[in-house]
Formats: sequence, C-alpha cells, structure tokens
Amino acid sequence: MLEDRDYMRQPEFEEHRWRPSFRLRWSWTLGLVVVNVLVFIIECVLCGYPPAFSQDNYFALSVEGIKHGYAWQFLTFQFMHAGLLHIFFNCWTIFIFGRQLEAELGAGRFLALYFSSGVIGGVVQIAGGMAWPAHFGTATVGASAGAMGLMAAFAVLYPQERLTMLLYFFPITTRARTLIWGIAVLSVLCILFPNSLVTLLLGNNISNAAHLGGLAMGWFYVKKILKNPALIGMGLETPFVPARRVRKIPEIQEEVSAGEFLESEVNPILDKISAHGIQSLSGRERDILETARRKMVK
Repeated sequence: MLEDRDYMRQPEFEEHRWRPSFRLRWSWTLGLVVVNVLVFIIECVLCGYPPAFSQDNYFALSVEGIKHGYAWQFLTFQFMHAGLLHIFFNCWTIFIFGRQLEAELGAGRFLALYFSSGVIGGVVQIAGGMAWPAHFGTATVGASAGAMGLMAAFAVLYPQERLTMLLYFFPITTRARTLIWGIAVLSVLCILFPNSLVTLLLGNNISNAAHLGGLAMGWFYVKKILKNPALIGMGLETPFVPARRVRKIPEIQEEVSAGEFLESEVNPILDKISAHGIQSLSGRERDILETARRKMVK
C-alpha cells in the first residue's frame, strides 16, 4: 500500500531517521556542474590562472576557429571558463534551474534543451563576430548560453515564480518572466552601446550575443519543439505538456472508492516510479500522489 513506500510515509514514521538539510542526488544537472569544474581545473593546470584564450585556440569558440572548420568549438566552448566567478555563477545557474527542469522534462529533453541553447548561443555569437568584428574580437568560453536557455525555459514554464538574485550584493526579488526580459534588454543594450555606462557596470567581456541566443533557444524549445518532438527526432511518444497547463486534480468524490482511485490513477504512477524512478514524475502525477496520500490519511 501507499504507506509502505518511503515517499508516501507520514512524518511520524520517519522521526527516527536523520535527514540532512541539503541533500544532493546524482542527476544530469549535477553531472554538468561536475564536468565544468573538472575542465576548469584542467585548464588551470595546463594554462595557469586565469586561463587565457586566443583566436587560435582549438577549443574556445572564435570566428577564426570556425573559418578553419573547427566545428567542435560550438560544443567545447560550453565547458571552458575564464575565472572563478565566471564558473561559479554559471554552475550555480545550471544547478538552481536545472534540477527543476530535469525533474519536469526528463533527462533527454533537459539535455537537448541545455546543449541546443549553448550551440545556438555560440552561433549567434559567431554571427555577431562576423558582422561586427571590432565588437566581437575575442574568443568565447563559458556555459552561460546553455544556462540562459535553462532560465528562459523555466520562465516559460513558471512565469510567475518569484526569484531572488543579488545585484552588486543587493538582493532583488522579481518574477521569472520579468527577470528574463530584463536580461534580454540589458544584453541588447550592451551590444548596441558597447562603451555605455551599462556595459562598463556589467562588464565589457560578457558574450551578450551568446546570452541572447541561449535565451531565444530556451524559449523556442519549450514553446515550439516540445509540442512537436519529431522536429528534433527525439523519438518521444507524446509531446510534453507542462504541469501548469494540465487541469486541476479533482477531489475524489464520495461515490468513488479508494480502491477504484488507486487502480485507475495511482497504480500506473507507482509502476512508473518502479521503472524509471520518482524523478521521472510530472507535476500532475505528483499532485495525484499527494491527493491519494491525503485521502488515505482520512
């Protein structure tokens, strides 16, 4: 029955079990963070700190590299970073937004979202470098394009979610949708006015075009691609439906027995957990389990 399963037990059954306040479970999100950190350590060992990247670097993204046919740079630049703050903020963004998105989308969709956002961000950055070489003259590194894609996808799925961020060590709370629009506007301003005060405050070594490309791809991925998985050949049986757009879980009516509810609604979810793990559940399925738990308690 439900009460025999760890994730459905009541608090009194677990008072004897110690639980840490912050638990890390292995996931693709955590894997991305670990790989980025490992690559950064290798950079520092081989190149010193801070690592320097030139236009002739084989792995950092650059116009010269793409002209020479180094297409792998669209992938490798996403794992390279120029300093401690650079990798810290990128990894923190991936970790914060990635956990929720991976649980909501599943591993395959999550990885496709992340890497496609990074690649498109790199394409936009290279396009800007070819159009305005004076403004895009340095090599590009960092996971920020993929991270921006995750932020944009989060904002599409949860536009009213309130987020708190530090701006020059001052906490600012805003809604997810507002935050994404703010980042997009600032990126455009920095591209159009590279010598402005805004650019100097934010930093003139930021790949703003890559940020815009990542944001655009994150939005497009959730809005368009997830509704038509055949576009990217993911082999998904059905299009993804965000949990917030699914009808509200109805209360169990008096004439519907608990056994019938378990048979029709809960048992398929328990089978899914057994086969793929609890992280594979959608928001609606989690709501069904919570509804069943409350009814079983009554």
